Amino acid sequence: MISLEGVSSIRKTHDMLPIHSKPKLWNPSIAPNPPTFKKILPLKISNTWNENKEANESKAGRIKRLVLSNEGRTKLNTFPDREFYAYPRFVTHVDDGFIATLTDLYRERLKPGSEILDLMSSWISHLPNEVVYKRVVGHGLNAQELARNSRMDYFFVKDLNQDQKLEIEDSSFDAVLCTVSVQYLQQPEKAFAEVFRVLRPGGVFIVSFSNRLFYEKAINAWRDGTAYSRVQLVLQYFQCIEGFTQPEVIRELPSAGNSQDDKSPCSWFMKWLGLFSGSDPFYAVIAYKNFKPVYD
Repeated sequence: MISLEGVSSIRKTHDMLPIHSKPKLWNPSIAPNPPTFKKILPLKISNTWNENKEANESKAGRIKRLVLSNEGRTKLNTFPDREFYAYPRFVTHVDDGFIATLTDLYRERLKPGSEILDLMSSWISHLPNEVVYKRVVGHGLNAQELARNSRMDYFFVKDLNQDQKLEIEDSSFDAVLCTVSVQYLQQPEKAFAEVFRVLRPGGVFIVSFSNRLFYEKAINAWRDGTAYSRVQLVLQYFQCIEGFTQPEVIRELPSAGNSQDDKSPCSWFMKWLGLFSGSDPFYAVIAYKNFKPVYD
């Protein structure tokens, strides 16, 4: 079992970070403490506008409602996810068409020089090779997979179904990514609230998925759903958090001739293995923290 406890001290830099062939373990808790500043408070006479502004800001990121029922959060395989991912899987979980579409989306939505958090990642990066980012921090359940990801500067291992709290300061990243993994979150409301917290104002959260899954590890609400209901589920994850912009949905579906019949005799078994033949449909749901920035 991999743990961040006892990891040796790491050096952090706030300048442009190089791309490492072997990313380092990420442990913000042992990084140098930021300087503290004394704040002189003015004499309070009348500050109603500021009080209202602060009250509205305090609501941002809170969970307005729960999306899933207790039954919807259950999995067929109830053993801890860390046990399921104890051994690395150096395979691709989606086809080349899906990956190309996702990389184009990242090329369009992620600004060069951004600081990016890649949640529930693996050994393959879907970021465009030609774009330089200031910092890419990866997260997952298998350290061997994450260590193989050449685009990551740092990574950390954590089971988000056991603990959704990210050991990351508020407003630390310009973008958060979650690729073909949202179907495994049992506490998506709390996870999305944490994403909101670590994003900077105007930062983007991109959640992408297809029809592939490890059947026994996907939550019941996803496992028994349709393509339409799964998109609606992710939309609701965003909408249940105070402060995200109206989510945007992007779909790219394979042509009828290449589509896979979900009712074929072997489809259930293929889903169980996390495999699926035929072209993968592409879905992405995108929202921003507080506002969508406008770039020239």
